[in-house]
Amino acid sequence: MARLPTKRSTSSEITSFLKKTRDITAFNEQQPRLLFAIDATASRQPTWNTACQLQQEMFRATDAVASLAVQLCYFRGFGEFRASPWLSDTQTLASLMDEVRCEGGHTQIARLLRHALTEHSKVPLQALIFIGDAMEENPDTLCQLAGECGLRKLPLFLFQEGSLNEVAGTFTSMAKLSNGAYARFDHASAARLGELLGAVASFAAGGRKALENNASDSAKLLLQQLKT
Repeated sequence: MARLPTKRSTSSEITSFLKKTRDITAFNEQQPRLLFAIDATASRQPTWNTACQLQQEMFRATDAVASLAVQLCYFRGFGEFRASPWLSDTQTLASLMDEVRCEGGHTQIARLLRHALTEHSKVPLQALIFIGDAMEENPDTLCQLAGECGLRKLPLFLFQEGSLNEVAGTFTSMAKLSNGAYARFDHASAARLGELLGAVASFAAGGRKALENNASDSAKLLLQQLKT
């Protein structure tokens, strides 16, 4: 069968398309950027499900402040590390999280931080959120990377599920070194995690002033830790 003739774009149509593409790219790069990372190893399945529900609350909390571009990152299994495109659509991000299932494996926090620093060198990030319950890596390595984040003005907001002392100590040090903040939660305080996520999203979208205007206890907790 003979192929139907295809319509060729005119020079003006191509120019218009390229301009729209550049405009969209420029808009995406101007949006405040938040990297949202979760440990998706086996022990994280209950909190992962909670995070999927709370994520939408995090974005709704910033609607009046600004539009965020968010990248979802997670690690799991045998060296698997995933990073989504930069997205500003809540439903797309929620769908991505719904598709993820936790798998047994070691933590890859150092890999996450190196990835964040690479992204930050391309277009600055306003903050990195990490939710996890374990740490199987060298604390000195993680603190070194956190210090690099601090020097490059990328604050880390580290939220620990549970109460392992070694994790708490390292996460606290990492938060201080990056000029970020640390908090702990458990299954009985899922609402607190939602508040914490909303507070960081407000900070990423509108800076310290937006966080100061957030009346939640979680916002006050983060403000106490953030350096002036």
